[in-house]
Amino acid sequence: MGEEAADLIQNLRSVVFKESENLQGVHTKINGYDFNHGVNYPHLLKSFVSTGFQASNLAEAIHIVNQMLEWRLSHEKVTEDCSEEGKNPTYRESVKCKIFLGFTSNLISSGVRDIIRYLVEHHMVIVTTTGGIEEDIIKCLADTYLSDFSLPGAVLRSKGLNRIGNLLVPNENYCKFEDWIMPVFDQMLEEQKEKRVLWTPSKLIARLGKEINNESSYLYWAYKNDIPVFCPGLTDGSLGDMLYFHSFRNNPGLVVDVVQDIRAMNGEAVHADPRKTGMIILGGGLPKHHICNANMMRNGADYAVFINTAQEFDGSDSGARPDEAVSWGKIRASAKSVKVHCDATIAFPLLVAETFAAKKEKTVERKPGF
Repeated sequence: MGEEAADLIQNLRSVVFKESENLQGVHTKINGYDFNHGVNYPHLLKSFVSTGFQASNLAEAIHIVNQMLEWRLSHEKVTEDCSEEGKNPTYRESVKCKIFLGFTSNLISSGVRDIIRYLVEHHMVIVTTTGGIEEDIIKCLADTYLSDFSLPGAVLRSKGLNRIGNLLVPNENYCKFEDWIMPVFDQMLEEQKEKRVLWTPSKLIARLGKEINNESSYLYWAYKNDIPVFCPGLTDGSLGDMLYFHSFRNNPGLVVDVVQDIRAMNGEAVHADPRKTGMIILGGGLPKHHICNANMMRNGADYAVFINTAQEFDGSDSGARPDEAVSWGKIRASAKSVKVHCDATIAFPLLVAETFAAKKEKTVERKPGF
């Protein structure tokens, strides 16, 4: 090889194989789960940390949610303007992070409803769409069925079947819903007239949870545990249809004050101090924005986990990553946050298994006699 060719190769090598920065000890080494060690699901999920792509994002989400659950005011320094109560070690250890859980209605149509019902045993502030309310009640009255994404709409329409992705909901379910809810509305209207009750969406939802009186319902548990459930778009669904039909039978009819609920919802965030706040949001749309916007009132949430498949290139809030919310002051610049680009029916059960459920099991193990 001539000297000219050797110089050329040397130049090419210097361009193609640019000297690397040393990553050892700075970044996590990629390793997957070794099934030679057997099938151990907790270890498998822990291996996601070093798997890469959305597996590692899910692992980060699990880590952040565990930080939400473990945080106590006692972890923070006592400030000079702190009250006497705020200085008390017992009090400081009792103050926990306030968690806002948001989800879209399709998740209540799916089996994720049962996981959300489990979580309502933990005190979170819940925001959902109208479908997230009505579908919970309807599932107490009739069943939803697994089907196929590709079933033709016209054929289903002729059979009185409604498709939600690959789920089927018979029209009969909504008829049962109407039969159940109209007497509840009648009673609420009577209380409005005679007792001057001022109904808000969250009060209406709490009443439905009380009346359904069914332990499979997350609304029942929210009512029982005094957990607020907010739904700013209350009329956008079958529940809105029922209010519409009810209004023809009663004039004037039920009055639902949304202004009181926006005060209550924003107040949940504004008055959270000295607590930190965390957001777990499944899907996008109204629940995501409503929770983020409330936290903007306190200069942003301290923790945020988004799980959805929406993309950000169309400028929608649904697809926006946490960093966009930082620019609005909805998430603090110092916050721990992540977006998991995944179907929530896959990611969320795994997240709950490694956070809320795992911690509950450990608590039970520590109790004598168990």
